[in-house]
Amino acid sequence: MKLLKLVPDHTNIRFLRWRVPFYVVSVLLMAASIALVATKGLNMGVDFVGGQMIRVTFVQSPAAPVAQLRGEVASLGYGEPIIQQFGKPNEVSIRMKLPAGSDHDAGLADAMAKRITTDIKARHADARIDGVDSVSGKVSKELGWTAFQALGLAALAVAAYIWLRFEWQFGVGALLSLVHDVTLTLGLFALTGLEFDLNIVAALLTLIGYSLNDTIVVYDRIRENLKKFRKMPMPELLDLSVNETLARTLVTSLSMLITLVALLLLGPDVIFGFTAAITFGIFVGTYSSIYMASPILIWLKVNPKSFVPTESDTDRQERLARERG
Repeated sequence: MKLLKLVPDHTNIRFLRWRVPFYVVSVLLMAASIALVATKGLNMGVDFVGGQMIRVTFVQSPAAPVAQLRGEVASLGYGEPIIQQFGKPNEVSIRMKLPAGSDHDAGLADAMAKRITTDIKARHADARIDGVDSVSGKVSKELGWTAFQALGLAALAVAAYIWLRFEWQFGVGALLSLVHDVTLTLGLFALTGLEFDLNIVAALLTLIGYSLNDTIVVYDRIRENLKKFRKMPMPELLDLSVNETLARTLVTSLSMLITLVALLLLGPDVIFGFTAAITFGIFVGTYSSIYMASPILIWLKVNPKSFVPTESDTDRQERLARERG
């Protein structure tokens, strides 16, 4: 019985042939993502802008009336609520941004929560308030700053690791690849308006880890081939390395996508943004390991002789003396 092969043996796709057009497209997409984040902004969740989360259980109903509840809470004048199932179908979380002026007067937030809970219990006899959690504006800003610090430090740590494991050119390529992946994912959230909260930060950190893993596999094969094929042109050597790792890349990506697509279609709403970020990240991470991390080595003047130790005059004289003797 023959094993199923996603990539036939001796596959030779000339990826690097189109490196310049793909780099141009990538740069344009990164610029568009930065422009979207700067102009439209991210739909920051309660974690980053402050707010309150009210947990409600409808004890006598098989499922919570989410649509009806959204309209009722919105009619109170505190803005559009974010309502999601929380656990069982009859359990929901209602997240509200803090009312204006609450930074100076904490009573405004308490009054909002009390009015919302009172209105819900008046309209729904079986509603049980399970808890009211608050995040102040000051704490949320600290969370936001800490989250973006974590992303930046993770990317720098990745570049430093690859620099030590390989050479500085590889570290630059890996850092560029990670910046590309994170920037495009932020652009997706700015474009779609999906809520950006701490779950998405966790997704971005996961994406950094996945992209690093894929990039290291390609870089490791490139380094091996640099030692084996001293006279091979660099574009051909990079194509060979990418093709040799292509089967592993596709199997890993498809295995993850099967699970992620199932979560996107069937999973709860509370993890939809997290799943969407990782799913999109799988595509851009795979793309960047081929068309961002690899081609830059050419422009950084990496070639089969780059990492061969240079022979000094003394070493050369000693070698010639040994050969004559």
